[in-house]
Formats: sequence, structure tokens, C-alpha cells
Amino acid sequence: MSSPEAILAFWFQGDRHAFQERWFQRDDAFDDAIRAAFAALVPAAREGRLDVWAETPPGALALLLVLDQFPRNLHRNSAEAFASDAHARAIARRVVLERRLDLALTPTERSFLYLPFEHGEAMADQDLSVALFEGLRDDPVHRAPGGTIDYAWRHRAVIQRFGRFPHRNAVLGRESTPAELAWLAAGGGF
Repeated sequence: MSSPEAILAFWFQGDRHAFQERWFQRDDAFDDAIRAAFAALVPAAREGRLDVWAETPPGALALLLVLDQFPRNLHRNSAEAFASDAHARAIARRVVLERRLDLALTPTERSFLYLPFEHGEAMADQDLSVALFEGLRDDPVHRAPGGTIDYAWRHRAVIQRFGRFPHRNAVLGRESTPAELAWLAAGGGF
């Protein structure tokens, strides 16, 4: 089984400050690299078998990457992409709100502790996401147009409007409303 250090070395490629486009763009080679090295960790993390990693800032960061980011890369266009979300938010709450381990990390690293809230479909999670990302405003990477703060606000606007992310409806077996279908047909982007 892989270690938190191996996950962080792979994800950040030695630079824990810079934003990397590959994190948020479809890239089959990147997804395949995650699959080859770390796919077995996702079910273990979802079942809570890696929760001990959350005792340290780097371990918590690695665990949240496994719970929140890796499923999105490994299971695109399927319900399994979101199957770890509830556990990721529970870990993020403990790590960020109770223990404040996020403060020991770089702003870019912190953003991955905050993403589970941005990915939540509850308004309270969206409000928390925006508050946490706004705390990164001093960092130029995050405050730039199209940066993480901007995306936090965009995600919140979708939840405020629809109460859920319409682009997930099909894979989660949810029926889309006419307003959601219109939004999706118009691009439905963030």
C-alpha cells in the first residue's frame, strides 16, 4: 500500500505552492497514472481504514486527495466518482474545523482540504467552502480570476440556484428539472 508521502510527491511534483492545470482537466494519462499507483487506496480510504493518516497535516492532505480527488479521476461519469464525498467532508471537518491542521500547509495544499466542502450539495458546505477559500485571498494563485476563490463562489451559486449540481443528475439517477436541463444545455459550467 502506498504512503501519504508517495501520494503528495505524485500530486504536487515537488512544488506544493504552484497550481497545476492537470488537476482539473480531463487527462487520460494522468488518470491512468493515478489508477496504476493509487486505485487500491480509494476503497480502503472510503471504508475508514486510512483515517489514521488524518493525524498529521501531510497525512490529512494525502487522505483527502484519495477521498475527494482520486475518485473524480478514476470514475469519471459514474456515481462512484462521488461515493467518497461524505467521508471526505467528515475528515475535512475534523482536520480543518476542529484541529486546524490546514494552517500548517501551503495555500495550494490547503485548497485540497477545502474542496470537499465545495463539492458538497448542502448550502452550509458551500458557505463554509467560500469562507475557507476567501481565507486564501492573500495568495495570488487563489485570488486570480478563475482561481480557487472564484470557483468556490461559482459552485455556491449553482447550489443556491438548484440545491444540487445538475451535472451529476444523470449518473446519480436523478431526474433533471426543466431549469437544470436549460442550464446544462447552455454549458452548465462553473
